Amino acid sequence: MNLVTGATGHIGNVLVRNLLARGEDVRALVLPEEDHSPLEEMNVECVEGNVLKPDTLRKALQGVKNVYHLAGIISIMPGKNELVHKVNVEGTRNIIKESVRANINRLIYTSSIHALARVPHGITIDESIPFDPEHAISAYDRSKAEASLEVVKACKEGLDAVIVCPTGVIGPYDYRRSEVGEIILESVQEKPQFYVDGAYDFVDVRDVAQGHILACEKGRTGEVYILSGENISVPGLVETLWNITGRGFKRLKIPLSLARFSALFTPIYYRLAKAKPRFTPYSLATLASNSVISHAKALRELGYSPRPIRESLEDTVEWFRENRHLLVNPT
Repeated sequence: MNLVTGATGHIGNVLVRNLLARGEDVRALVLPEEDHSPLEEMNVECVEGNVLKPDTLRKALQGVKNVYHLAGIISIMPGKNELVHKVNVEGTRNIIKESVRANINRLIYTSSIHALARVPHGITIDESIPFDPEHAISAYDRSKAEASLEVVKACKEGLDAVIVCPTGVIGPYDYRRSEVGEIILESVQEKPQFYVDGAYDFVDVRDVAQGHILACEKGRTGEVYILSGENISVPGLVETLWNITGRGFKRLKIPLSLARFSALFTPIYYRLAKAKPRFTPYSLATLASNSVISHAKALRELGYSPRPIRESLEDTVEWFRENRHLLVNPT
């Protein structure tokens, strides 16, 4: 039996699909009253629980062999965020403690490339870069770095665990619409696209899910594996979407200086409008940062091999065209 926390999320629901396709039993930890629609029509056992409530984890872990811990809160908003810290750090501590109590076989922890120290341009980012909560530029980065170090510590104390660090995840089955998923959906809807200069590494969610399974099967205890894909500029991403979708939307490039000035105020708007953030100081800093990222270790040790980004974008566009009616809180 495999337990997947965060199973209704983007990576989570695709991981569940991949595990089931292999004939494995899957139990999904879901929050009470959480929308289960990403898991509909799948032969998965849903158990209500909360990573902040250890007693609920004990029931979910009964009879479990492997734990895939994906539950967490992603945020590109500035400032402190106590909930992000509680869920991402304290929740991971609880998963570790209860996994040890349940004597599970292996824990696969989903960290993030943002948990690693940010290094200057000219340096290839790989697993030699340490987790760095002290110099993190956001509450999210700090929380993922702290949680990753908790897993490293637990491994030194005897837990069999492996850490994977995905980059920017895109791809089909994006029911909740990730930040980049929102851009792809708006392209399908032929809405104008406002963009800035910059670049980032994006990876297909299906490859990330497969990377989790490979890490469980072949990863070395206590090791970190980066699950990256392909580096692409923001203009190149928008241009590719423009061609894939039939060139039906208008494109407007915003000067980076103007975007940075606007980003000082946009978080207020996003909070008031309850809109999905896009241009924030964090997101702009990320697009301007070093994004030359290597997955050579995962290729060498796990057999991990991501697909080209063009294929991912084509499949995601097609998925949104066919499944917009299934989105959680669809626009």
